[in-house]
Amino acid sequence: MTVVTPKFGMGASVLRGEDQAFLKGLGRYTDDIQPAGLLHGYVLRSPVAKASFTVASTEAAKAAPGVHLVLTGADLAHLGKLKSGVMQRQPDGTKAPTRDIPVLCRDRVNYVGDAVAFVVADSRALAQDAAELIEVDYEAEDAASGTATALDEGTPLVWPELGSNRAFSYHIGDQAKTAAAFARAAHVTRIEFINNRLVCNYIEPRSAIGEWDTQENRFVLTTGSQGVHSMQYILADVFKIKKNQLRVITPDVGGGFGPKSFVYREHPLVLEAARRLGRPVKWAGDRTEHFLTDAQGRDNVVTAEMAMDKDGRFLGMKVDLLANIGAYVSQYGPFIPYVGVTMSTGVYDIQALDVSVTGLYTNTCPIDAYRGAGRPEAAFLLEKLVDACAHDLGLPVEEIRRRNFIRPEQFPYRTQTDRLYDTGEFAGHMDRAIEEAEWQAFPERLAQSNVAGKIRGIGMATYIEACAFAGSEPAFVELNGDGTVTLKIGTQTNGQGHATAYAQFLSEKLHLDIGKINVRQGDTDELKAGGGTGGSRSIPLGGVSASRAGEDLANKIKRIAADELEASADDIELSNGAARIVGTDRMIDFSAIAKAAKNPDDLKGFGEFVQDECTYPNGTHICEVEIDPDTGMTEIVRYTIVDDFGVTVNPILLAGQVHGGVVQGIGQALTENTVYDQDGQLLTASFMDYAMPRADDLPFFHFETRNVPSTTNALGIKGAGEAGTIGATPAALNAVTDALYRAYGIRHIDMPATPARIWAAIQEAAAK
Repeated sequence: MTVVTPKFGMGASVLRGEDQAFLKGLGRYTDDIQPAGLLHGYVLRSPVAKASFTVASTEAAKAAPGVHLVLTGADLAHLGKLKSGVMQRQPDGTKAPTRDIPVLCRDRVNYVGDAVAFVVADSRALAQDAAELIEVDYEAEDAASGTATALDEGTPLVWPELGSNRAFSYHIGDQAKTAAAFARAAHVTRIEFINNRLVCNYIEPRSAIGEWDTQENRFVLTTGSQGVHSMQYILADVFKIKKNQLRVITPDVGGGFGPKSFVYREHPLVLEAARRLGRPVKWAGDRTEHFLTDAQGRDNVVTAEMAMDKDGRFLGMKVDLLANIGAYVSQYGPFIPYVGVTMSTGVYDIQALDVSVTGLYTNTCPIDAYRGAGRPEAAFLLEKLVDACAHDLGLPVEEIRRRNFIRPEQFPYRTQTDRLYDTGEFAGHMDRAIEEAEWQAFPERLAQSNVAGKIRGIGMATYIEACAFAGSEPAFVELNGDGTVTLKIGTQTNGQGHATAYAQFLSEKLHLDIGKINVRQGDTDELKAGGGTGGSRSIPLGGVSASRAGEDLANKIKRIAADELEASADDIELSNGAARIVGTDRMIDFSAIAKAAKNPDDLKGFGEFVQDECTYPNGTHICEVEIDPDTGMTEIVRYTIVDDFGVTVNPILLAGQVHGGVVQGIGQALTENTVYDQDGQLLTASFMDYAMPRADDLPFFHFETRNVPSTTNALGIKGAGEAGTIGATPAALNAVTDALYRAYGIRHIDMPATPARIWAAIQEAAAK
C-alpha cells in the first residue's frame, strides 16, 4: 500500500527550508570562517595587459609590518599549472596546444590582473600595503584586446611562439551538403553580430582558506565552489599528490553561475602558504578582483546565413564564429563554443549545416562557462537569424517558425550535429505564449504608444537546449538514531534550493516531514566522488538517484519494522516518521527502528541513475518593450514564458530558477557589457561602469509550463537552471529590434541595446 504525501512530495510547491538561516543572516560562507591563528593573503596583479617583467626585489615587502611570507613565481617551481583537458579535435584530427595558467607568472604577464606575487600578513590591509613595496619592472608591449581584430595582420600576438592568435579551429556539419542547399535556395539571409562579453557578478565574491593538517599530513581547502571533487582532482595534479592528501570543503555559496566551478590561482596559493607557515591562510577577493580575474562569459563575433526555399522553409545554414578565450585556456574554455554549436539548428528542421569555430587568444581575462555555457550563444544566433529571415521574406515571425519547427511525429529527432531530441511540441508552447501575450492585439498597444510619443516592439524566441548531460550522480541516504534522515550527494547548491528539492524526493519515498531530512554536500571526506553542479544536472540526475536511494532505505526500514512488529514486510506502510501494520494501530517510529537495526548497513540506502543522453528543455519567450526615442530608454512592459521542463519537481523553485535566468538574459541584451580598450585595460571594472539589471528594469513575468515528459530521464524531468538565460536574450533583443524596425527601418543593433546605442541608432536613421 502506498501513502501519498502531496504536501512534501514531487510536484508540491514546498517553500525553501534553507532560507530561514539566510534571511536571518545566519548563513555560513567561506569569509565567515575564522580558524585560530588565521593569516590573510593578497595577490599582487599586473597593471598592464602584456609585458615581460622581472621582480627586482621583495625585501622591503618581507620586512613590512605583519608580513609572514612573500611568494613569487620563482618560489613555486614545484607546482604544476592549472590545465584544461577539454580541447576538442580540429578538422585535421589534431588537438591544438594549450596555454595553461601558471599559479604565479614568472617572467611575462598576459592580461590586466595576471598574478605576479602573493603576500601573507596578519591582515589583508597589511598584506596589500606590503605588496605595494614589491619592486617589479615591467617592459610593456602592445596588446591584442579585440575579438573581431585578433587575427588581423599587424595585431600583436599574445603567444608569439604560436605564430598566430588562433587558439583552435573546430568544424561541425557537412560542407558539401550545405553548399548544395545554398545553391538551390530561392533566398539567402545573412547577419553579422557581436555576442557581448559578460562578468557574472555573483553576490558573494570568491574566497578561500588553506590549512595544513599536521596530524594527517594533508591539505584542507575551504572555498565556495560548484563541486568539491573536481577541485580536489585538479589541485592534486597541481601539487603532484594523491587525492586523499587534500580535503576540499564548501560551506554556503552565494551564487555560482559557472565561474565558481573552476580552480583559480588563489586555491593553490593559500594551500602552499599554509603548508609553509603552519597556520591557516585566507584570501578574500573584492569586487574589483572579481571583474579583473574571475572567468568571464560569451564574447563571440558571428556571421550566419540561412538558405530558404520560396516558401520560407529552411534548407541549410552556415555559421562562422570567432570565440574569444582570453589570454589562457581556462578549465572548460575550449569546450564552451563547441557544445554551443552542437545546438545550432535549435527547434527547426534544418537538414544541412556548416559551422566553423575559431578560438582566439587575446590579452584579456580568460573566458569560460557562464550560465548556459554556449547554448545561450547558439540560441541567440539562431533566433536573431530567424527573425531576419522573416523580415526578408515578409513573413510574420511566428509563421516562419511554425513552418520550420520539428514536428511531434518526427521525434525522436537526430540533428545535423548528432543531438538526439527525445520529445517536443514546439508549436504548442509557441501558440500558448502568443495567446497569453495577447500577440494579436499588439497593434492596438502600438497605436497607444505612438500617441504617447513612444515606439513599441514585440519579440519572441523559441529555444531548445541540451542539459543534464549523460552521466550519473549517486545518492547515499541513512536513517539516524533520532529518526531523522541524512542524504549525501556530490552536487553543490549555490542558491538553487537543493536541500528542499532533494528532501522532496526522499519525503515521497519515506513519508517523512522534509524538516527531518538533512542534505549534506560539499566535503570530499564525506563522499569519494561527485559530479558537482553545472549544466542543469543536479535534479535530473541527482534527484532520480535520491528518489531511488529513498526507496532502497524505505524497503530496509519496512523489513526491520516487520521483524519488530512480527509481521510481513508487505504489510508495513510508512507514515509520519513511523512504520505500522496496515489497517492497525501497531507501529514503531523511525528512531526505534534505528536502534533495532542489527547491522548499520540496514539503515543505509543507495541510489544511482545513469543517464545515457541529455535532456532537452525547450520553450517560448515573448518580450514586449516600449522605447522613448528622445532618450533611448527601453521599458519592458510585458514578458511571457511558456516552457517545457518535462516534469516539475517544485513549481516555486522552478519559477525562481526561470526568473533568475530571464533577468540575466535581459541583462545581456540591454545593460551588461565588458569593455577593454586597445591597451587591454578593463574600462568596466566596477558597478559604476558595468550596468547590472535592477528590479525596476523589469516587469512581473508570466510563467507557465506546457510539459512533455522526457523519455531520456527516468522521472521525465528536463533540466531548468539555465533555460531562462537561453530564451531571454534573443526575445528581449528581438523586441527592441522590432520596435526600431517598425519606427525607423533599423534592422540591427548590437547588444547591449543601451539607451545610448538606441538613441544613436535613431539619430542616424532619422538623418537618412
